Amino acid sequence: MEFFKIKRDIPFMRHALILNVISAVTFLAAVFFLVTKNLHYSVEFTGGTVMELHYPHAADQEKIRTTLRGVGYEAPEVTSFGTAQAVLLRLPIVEGQAQAGTSDKAFNAVCVSEQGTPKVTQVTTEKGETVNRTSCVNAAGQEVVSLQRVEYVGPAVGEELAQNGLNALLMVIVGVVAYLAIRFEWKFAVAAIIANLHDVVIILGFFAFFELEFSLTVLAAILAVLGYSVNESVVIFDRIREMFRKQRKMTVPEVIDHAITSTISRTIITHGSTQLMVLSMLFFGGHALHNFAIALTIGICFGIYSSVFVAAALAMWLGVKREDLVKPVKEKDETDGAVV
Repeated sequence: MEFFKIKRDIPFMRHALILNVISAVTFLAAVFFLVTKNLHYSVEFTGGTVMELHYPHAADQEKIRTTLRGVGYEAPEVTSFGTAQAVLLRLPIVEGQAQAGTSDKAFNAVCVSEQGTPKVTQVTTEKGETVNRTSCVNAAGQEVVSLQRVEYVGPAVGEELAQNGLNALLMVIVGVVAYLAIRFEWKFAVAAIIANLHDVVIILGFFAFFELEFSLTVLAAILAVLGYSVNESVVIFDRIREMFRKQRKMTVPEVIDHAITSTISRTIITHGSTQLMVLSMLFFGGHALHNFAIALTIGICFGIYSSVFVAAALAMWLGVKREDLVKPVKEKDETDGAVV
C-alpha cells in the first residue's frame, strides 16, 4: 500500500558524506557522555531494596517519590504493580546505611506522609505460620497503607543481571551479522551492524547525558530497537538487490537512491503507526513505561536515519556491486552437447 508515489528518485547518496559526518559527530558525542557521565543504573543492576505497598485507594505515586527523596533517596523507582492500589518501590543502596533498615525507614516516611502511625501485628498464614505484618493506621484506626513484602537485591545479583544483559546484546549482534551475511552479502552485513550499533550507542549516550535511569526495561527496548532497525535495513537491501537485477544500466548510487525512494511510502506508514503507539506509552503509560518509551522513540527515529544514510552509504563505500548480489548468467556454449 502506498499513500503517495514519488516519480523522481531523491538523490540520497549525493548527501551521504555530510550526513554521515553529522552521524559520526553525534556518535562520538554519545561515547563522550558515556565515558564521562556513565549510565545511571537502576536497582536491578546495582542492588537495593524492593518493597510492595498496598493502599485502600489509588496510590499517589508522585507523592511517594517526593517523600522518599525527602529521606535521602535521590532516584527512587515507584511504579504500579498490577493495580492502582498496589505500588512497587525500588530503592538503591545508600552509602553508610544498612540495607536491612532501608525498608523500615522508607515505610515509616510513607506512613507519616499519610498522617498515620506504623503498626506491627502478628497474623497466621494459610500454612499455619505466624508472621509479622506491618501496616500504617490513622487516628481513627483505619489502615491507610500496608507493607506486603520486602526483598533485598545484592550487588552480586545486579552484576549477574548486567552480564546476562550484555550476553543477550552480543548474541543479537552476532545473529544479525550472520543473517545478513547469509541472505545478502558480507558488505551489507558489516554496513547494517555498524548502523545498528550507531543507534544503540546514541540511545545510551542520550540516557547518560540526561541522567535517565537505565533499567531492565530500557535494555529490553534497546534489544527491540536492534531488531526493528535491522528490519528497515533488510527492506532497503532487498529493494537494492531487486533493482540490480532489473536495472543493469544504473550506477550503484542510482540503484540505492531508487531503492530508498521506492520504499519511502512503506517507511512512513510502518514507522509512523509504530511511533504513534510508542508516543501513547510515553505520554499515558506512566512512570513505569516512560524510559522504555523514550528509548524506543530514539531508536525508531535513528533507525530510519541509519538505515537510509548510514547502512546504505556504508554498503556503497564498501564497494557493493551488482555481481555481489546477482549471480552472472552462464552463457551456453555453442558446442554444448555431444562432440564427435
